[in-house]
Amino acid sequence: MSDLENNPEQKPSGAQRGETSAKLQAPVFSPQETEKGQGMPLSAWLIAGAVVLVVLAGLVIAGRRKSPEIKGIQPSAAYAASLPLANLEMSESTSLSGGKSTFIDGRIRNTGTSTVVGIVVQVLFRNEEQMPPQIETLPLTLIRTREPYVDTQAVSAAPLRPGDDREFRLIFESIPANWNMQMPEIHIVRVETK
Repeated sequence: MSDLENNPEQKPSGAQRGETSAKLQAPVFSPQETEKGQGMPLSAWLIAGAVVLVVLAGLVIAGRRKSPEIKGIQPSAAYAASLPLANLEMSESTSLSGGKSTFIDGRIRNTGTSTVVGIVVQVLFRNEEQMPPQIETLPLTLIRTREPYVDTQAVSAAPLRPGDDREFRLIFESIPANWNMQMPEIHIVRVETK
């Protein structure tokens, strides 16, 4: 131990005072020189880069697994006979931005023996000019609630069990100008069951 610690009343000598003041004057938070090579090792950067590439490749592959686009009029699905549509009604609404939406509401009943988890329909908007109709292919959505507004959900969120009867809504953002204004034909072209 030093003499100062043993005898607190004794004052340090001049040499000791100089050493103390030199120690106090040294910056406490002075930047220290970093040694070269103290960053992340090259192997860690290579592994991180490989992980990023694998994740990006996975996202690209997952994005390509979409169901093939349906073109042209398709035949009805085999299970479609067990899913009769009834009480079809059309309505329109205009948004504040001037866009117009057309809705087809109705009821669907599962008279078959399987639980239905997905339905795709084709809607044919015919015209008076003997031209091919405009064909819209879209998933059928079930009406979940009507108040305070109509809210829909996918069939997979509320599967149709045998005997179930539910309301549905189809939404169209654009309808051809030459449409004959008659109720369009609706065909069930794909059914997923479990």
